[in-house]
Amino acid sequence: MTSSKTDLNVAGFPPSEKKMKFDSVLPVIGEFGRYQKRVYILLCLPAISCALHKLAWVFLGAKVDHRCKLPIESVDAVFNELPSGYLFNESFPWDGQREMWSQCLRFDNTTGATISCGGEYVYDKRKYESSTFIDFNLVCEERKMMHSHAQALFMAGILLGSIGFGDLSDRFGRRPVFFLSLVLQVVFGILAGLAPEYFTFVIARMVVGASTSGIFLVGFVIAMEMVGPTKRMVAGVVCQYFFTAGYFITAIFAYFIRDWRMLQIALSLPGLVFLSYYWFFPESIRWLLARGRKEEAVEILRKVAKENKVTIPEEMYEGLCSEESSKAGTNILQVFRYPRLGLRAVNIFFSWYHQLVIYRNRLYFKIHLNVISRFVNSGVYYGLSLNTSNLGGNDYLNFAISGAVEIPAYAFLLFSLNRLGRKAVLCGCMLAGG
Repeated sequence: MTSSKTDLNVAGFPPSEKKMKFDSVLPVIGEFGRYQKRVYILLCLPAISCALHKLAWVFLGAKVDHRCKLPIESVDAVFNELPSGYLFNESFPWDGQREMWSQCLRFDNTTGATISCGGEYVYDKRKYESSTFIDFNLVCEERKMMHSHAQALFMAGILLGSIGFGDLSDRFGRRPVFFLSLVLQVVFGILAGLAPEYFTFVIARMVVGASTSGIFLVGFVIAMEMVGPTKRMVAGVVCQYFFTAGYFITAIFAYFIRDWRMLQIALSLPGLVFLSYYWFFPESIRWLLARGRKEEAVEILRKVAKENKVTIPEEMYEGLCSEESSKAGTNILQVFRYPRLGLRAVNIFFSWYHQLVIYRNRLYFKIHLNVISRFVNSGVYYGLSLNTSNLGGNDYLNFAISGAVEIPAYAFLLFSLNRLGRKAVLCGCMLAGG
């Protein structure tokens, strides 16, 4: 009898198999079936929101030219104009290093001595009408470092979020941590836009930075856990295109929303859409199996099989297991409860100890190289992305072009990773990039 649905035996997996890991089930239900595609796309979309926050500092903290506000000037003074009877060479000392009138000093009207601006400035708003640089006076010696510190703390939040949310997702599940991160991003993103002063803004942005890690990394893990081994490379690379889409959307938002507070709030609101996932998005099957919650995992797996139009025999559900799932308190010392097994374990340990030390050293070396390459690549990537306004010309166009170069880069990865290998591509790209 023929059937429109895929049968387990046709796939080559006998029902008599007693134990089966989740990876062995994926070829049966489909390595990238309808269910996986739906979940994958839905989880890649929040990467756009993460890109908005990670790259928005180019416009949120945009630097502009400035000068001291003269005592006679009003709050609506214009940067390149002085009150009648005042001249630039009589009001400001010359900055020979920058070859322009000083931005942080002026002449005292009474004594003629050079004095500081006293915290009052006039900004050139022809290019940017508003930014944190302007509103919080992040200029001159006493406050200019606060400008760079704001973004540094945002990146520190990303680091802490990567560590913290990754651990929390292993402890309490992917789903609750993903939605917790979404809530934090929306709430603190809006708070950053409403912040009345610098420190509230920086703290709120730091939390937003941490939340981007929870959303992007945890979402990426959930999406990739359901993808079969032969499809993971393509799925992993294509996901990055969504981040690139966020690049372009950031430029569009910033072009039409010139007030930094409204821009920050606008970048945070899309997270509300993703909160709707809560009502139909399931927990990770792998995590449930690892925690011994097999009944819940099987229930979700049945829904996956139904959506993918695949028939899975009951024997496979019953034999489903995970090598990570174990009872609490299990450890290697329990081997010595059985004398013969314990002696064999000691013999194996001493026989392989030397080789283990060599392998461990090689493993540590590879891990260190991976960390260093990640550090270098991230530093260069964000260093270039966040400094497009220093290239001259149109800031919005420069920013969009900087994102556009990622499109052929990811296409190259799709073509080369399986053909040339990971090591050759990584080393070759780093050498080509200087």
